[in-house]
Amino acid sequence: MNARLQTVVHASILALIIGWVLYVGKSIFVPIVFSALVVYVMIGITRLLAKTPLVGARLPLQVRYALSVVVISLLVAAMALLVLANVERMRMLAPQYQASLLGAIQSLAVRFGVENEPTWATLRTILLDQVSVQSLIGTTMASAGSLVGSAIVVGLYVTFLLIEQGSLAAKVDNVSTDPRHAALLRQIIANINARVGSYLALKAVLGATQGLISFFILWFLGVEFAAFWGVVIAMLNFVPYIGSMLSVALPVLLAVVQFGDLNSVLVVLVSLSVLQFFIGNFLDPYLMGNSLNLSPFVILVSLTVWTALWGIAGAFLAIPITAVMAIIFSEFPGTRPLAILMSRNGTLSND
Repeated sequence: MNARLQTVVHASILALIIGWVLYVGKSIFVPIVFSALVVYVMIGITRLLAKTPLVGARLPLQVRYALSVVVISLLVAAMALLVLANVERMRMLAPQYQASLLGAIQSLAVRFGVENEPTWATLRTILLDQVSVQSLIGTTMASAGSLVGSAIVVGLYVTFLLIEQGSLAAKVDNVSTDPRHAALLRQIIANINARVGSYLALKAVLGATQGLISFFILWFLGVEFAAFWGVVIAMLNFVPYIGSMLSVALPVLLAVVQFGDLNSVLVVLVSLSVLQFFIGNFLDPYLMGNSLNLSPFVILVSLTVWTALWGIAGAFLAIPITAVMAIIFSEFPGTRPLAILMSRNGTLSND
């Protein structure tokens, strides 16, 4: 009993130390982890290309890797250009949105029969002194611009990781002189590659589909920056639970300040909500299944923990990191109970 308690205490202290290191070294670790996940997406896309009817099996491995690199590079470049193209326009329209927001608040006050109808002066005092839409948009776009710079760093890491991939098998074989340990390490890496790579690739395809449909919906309804919101919605698909809510809430907020009309806002709200319902309840389960075998509670906790450690980047990375931890835990007797507790139904894929 004392030995178990001592183990728990030591493990807790180690976890706190690791958490502190991850928090302090956020600027270093986040690009590295993102680059590893991009490589996983490339591997997943390569495997999906191999399953393409008629031509998939005939394409050499190098050609499939090249196609996946081209696809991801074009997507990243298009996203970066889209963000930069919308920065100045959003700043120009910020005063107009701010005035429209004030008008919408006043209209709601009249609709609900508020006794003291807000005036422009009171609304300006209450709203503008507390929240400046213009400064908020400027800050958001500045953050988006910094992400473009981070994407360049991630691209460099991805390039060298792809170069290193060719010698990875030899490195793994030479890590240990015991063939059993080397075989176990190869098994863990293969399991991570198969499950996490397929998950990320399918999520990327699903996110692109969702973003494209959202773009057409918003464009048809006349919501400004429809292409930008399509990209944002595609990226938010990687964030569990909260991503679905934000995919609806953010464009609806823009519709509020753009239209200032309740009927138009409700049309945008209902349209995006129906799409999210269909994706979340039918298409996502059909494509993803139980690919990572993680408990919903564990997903929620991991989302909270990694967001606290790494901010928005942690929200995107929470599920892949947790899946890798669960796979590693499942391969060792001492940590296997943790992997079982993290699983969805109490069974592991390697049982």
